[in-house]
Amino acid sequence: MIRPEQWRPVLYAESARWKGKGWKKLVFELQEDTVYEVETESRSFQVEVQLLENTNRYIHVCVSLDDGSLPSSLTPMSTSFILNKE
Repeated sequence: MIRPEQWRPVLYAESARWKGKGWKKLVFELQEDTVYEVETESRSFQVEVQLLENTNRYIHVCVSLDDGSLPSSLTPMSTSFILNKE
């Protein structure tokens, strides 16, 4: 499925927002998967944030984005990041 390039800035903005919180706050807030909607340029997107790994050295977080339609919700656009605990 080809996604509109307009989705990428929304995904990266949400990823940066979560990354900026710091690893301690992320571990606390992501004890369960977090799902919410964002609206940009009169379009709604569903965002899902998951804590994939929590090791002694780092955390690994995944941020996924779709437009709420059935095809895109099955294979959302996603990115992940790692934050070191040091």
